[in-house]
Amino acid sequence: MKETEIQKEKSRRTVRGELALMVAVAINSLGVVLMLHSGAGISAISSVPYAFSEVFTRVSLGTWTYIFQGLLVLSLMILRKKFVPQYLFSFVVGFAFSELLDVHESWINVLPLTPGYRVIYFLISYILLCIGIALSNRCKLPIIPTDLFPRELSDITSVTYSKIKVGFDVTCLAVTAGLTFAFLGHLDGLGIGTILAAFTMGKVIGLIGKWMDRHACFVSFMTQRQTA
Repeated sequence: MKETEIQKEKSRRTVRGELALMVAVAINSLGVVLMLHSGAGISAISSVPYAFSEVFTRVSLGTWTYIFQGLLVLSLMILRKKFVPQYLFSFVVGFAFSELLDVHESWINVLPLTPGYRVIYFLISYILLCIGIALSNRCKLPIIPTDLFPRELSDITSVTYSKIKVGFDVTCLAVTAGLTFAFLGHLDGLGIGTILAAFTMGKVIGLIGKWMDRHACFVSFMTQRQTA
């Protein structure tokens, strides 16, 4: 290894993956609800469960999110053609994420909704989601299934993450549009912010992730067990 590379390696801070995952779950759940509150539309990763919660209103957004996440994990196991024990932890993380969605929905309406604030809410939510997903992808732990799915699918198909992420988000938007239009007679939950995020977030997450890789090294109990 070259001397400059050694110096870069030493300059990187070690970050606990467990802490990174907790931060990611907290800010991702806030980001999803804040983006919806901004009026710019819900994030693509939560648009499908949101559509179901609007069509079948007896079940909360958090519960529909958990159901959707379960289907994503099941799909990954089918694609890998084997049972993956690590994916089970994703259900636990997904449950915490889903519960936090309902918690944030219970207080978010206290925030003012002037046009200026709406723009600020969208920008904050966009940044939070990008940072949260980039953290999730590096925490060395099973993560929220909606974040896990594009990361694992990229590994399975050998297609770059940014391309998989954009394709996944656009597919979610198409399902949401079809579901809400068919059952409600109009598009619901989709806005200019949703479209913008779907087509740009994969690239921004990649850029933030590269910045993180230059400044931090993530370790978890799983990586320590593997190297022991």
